[in-house]
Amino acid sequence: MKLLTVLSSLALLLTVFWGVNSFATTGIQKPKIAKKKPLITDTYDQNNGIFTKVLQQAVVMHGAFSKVRYRWLQNHQDKYFLLYLRNLQFVAPATYNSWTKNEKEAFLINAYNALILKMIVDNYPVKSIKKMGSMFAHPFNMQYIALLWRNLSLDNIQNMLLKFHDPRIFFALNRASIGSPELLNKAYVASHLNKQLNEQARLFLRDGVRNKIDVANKTLKLSKIFDWYKTDFTKKAGSVERFIAPYITNNPAVRKELMNNKFKISYTTYDWNLNEAK
Repeated sequence: MKLLTVLSSLALLLTVFWGVNSFATTGIQKPKIAKKKPLITDTYDQNNGIFTKVLQQAVVMHGAFSKVRYRWLQNHQDKYFLLYLRNLQFVAPATYNSWTKNEKEAFLINAYNALILKMIVDNYPVKSIKKMGSMFAHPFNMQYIALLWRNLSLDNIQNMLLKFHDPRIFFALNRASIGSPELLNKAYVASHLNKQLNEQARLFLRDGVRNKIDVANKTLKLSKIFDWYKTDFTKKAGSVERFIAPYITNNPAVRKELMNNKFKISYTTYDWNLNEAK
């Protein structure tokens, strides 16, 4: 009887433990989970070397734009990618809560980008992430990964990041689309996070396609990201113009005019087509 009780208790603990590694899906193909032992169990590699190896092979950089070799990643995910996803899921809430702000922020940005890659790979070929999901479930709000011992969606992770009041995250989160800021070909790390986010903002705002500045006519054509999240940019800097001023130009006079809200803003069309490297 005692043996049965012990076995039952053990089974319950295993169910809870492995339950955090399950994926909840609705309308999207169920992902394949690595069966190998994770490289990291009780500690998390803040340098994210495994994810960087994945990104360096999967991401093709073109200045302010990047594309992803989704077919290659689909065929080679067993070596590092699935192990990285599993390592993300082994991070306990208590461990996460003990980290610095930059460590938490880098962890969540990498988790978001890894998750969206996994969603595309699991459903590849697909023309756009917007084609995924169903009439009842949008791909961004579907609980697709167990992280910090909870089932989370892309929107859940983004909302956690917004608590840091750092709108630069919008230049780091990749939406698997051409309209999105580039997916960096290396992981974000806490020790270089401020530099990485500033560089992402600068590259995105100066790309000349998704964001344009016409100094002579004092007009801005900005990505829809600045429209969707206008409240976040305004809370941080007072206005969208004031927020982008340090990143979109090096000209002190133009920066001053932006800081004084002298430009008229319109928004470019967001391209949801898959950012795939053929």
